Amino acid sequence: MKTLIDNFSEEKDCEYKGEIYSVRDNGAVMRHLRVGKKARKDDGVWTFGTKDEAIGYMKIGQHRVHIIVATAFYGQKDSKVYVVDHIDTNRCNNRADNLRWLTRLENVLMNPVTLKRVTMLCGGDITKFLENPSCLRDLTGTNQDLTWMRTVSPEEAATAYFNVMRWGLKPIDESNHKRTNIKNNKSEWIYKESNNYIVPTETAPQLVKAKSPETALQLDWRTPTDFPCCPTTLQNGGLEEYAAKLQVGNVFSSNQYSCHKVIDKALVDDGKALLVVTHDTTEDVVKPYGLAKIYCSGGQFVHESISTFFEENGAMQFFTEMQGLVWEGEESIDMYCM
Repeated sequence: MKTLIDNFSEEKDCEYKGEIYSVRDNGAVMRHLRVGKKARKDDGVWTFGTKDEAIGYMKIGQHRVHIIVATAFYGQKDSKVYVVDHIDTNRCNNRADNLRWLTRLENVLMNPVTLKRVTMLCGGDITKFLENPSCLRDLTGTNQDLTWMRTVSPEEAATAYFNVMRWGLKPIDESNHKRTNIKNNKSEWIYKESNNYIVPTETAPQLVKAKSPETALQLDWRTPTDFPCCPTTLQNGGLEEYAAKLQVGNVFSSNQYSCHKVIDKALVDDGKALLVVTHDTTEDVVKPYGLAKIYCSGGQFVHESISTFFEENGAMQFFTEMQGLVWEGEESIDMYCM
């Protein structure tokens, strides 16, 4: 059985601050020996790094591992402008699919978990942060519980992502947003399976766990749904594998209310997303045609419902234009109902 450090799919090399590293997509790094110099403690050894208990980040020497991993898989960025965001907020989960380069403002506003924490620190009003970012004062000291953060397996990463996003999208209790609450918002519960769904808000989309498989999430798709063609593991080329399974006529999704079969599909956004046009084969459906978008996040496949349509032409026009192509077919009533 593979150890956690040997459970990876891709390995790359990069240079960071004058050092050469080999980097795995599971967040492990190996610092290369320096030519003509004495070997140091961590040279030539695969490691997740050592946790800095004060700030929660994994380090190798004085360097933070997550920046090395992001540099290897997503290129180098100006550290004065950009930071590496841990999508699930676990600073020890340096899996490549849990990291992304963001500006400092994006790092706060684009992650629902970070946004909620910052909002709570600002007394429940995010506009206070936008007007005066210094109101946060301290995000790394006693305001946080860092003990739950650790390196994780792919399965733990998927479960933690779901749980932390569920917490992040729940509305803030206006009567209970004191700083002390931040310390208790995460612990080992984050790695435990749960069948509960995210509480919807007026502004936040619904992100819920699919009925099956375990690798599937749903966005703006309320009924727990089976996605029989969805791969059960997310590896390199996951969307390509998914697309290959979505042959015309195959079932794309099914639940107690509907059964959608594939009409067409296309990879978009340089292969980072997959569009699927479907037909609901159940009887007496008012809008039987659908369009969905699939992308990878936090080690899982997110299925987003884009829209439903009265006519196939309407779905195909939207599908065509989302690929940046010109629709040359007939107009549909759907174009007047969007």
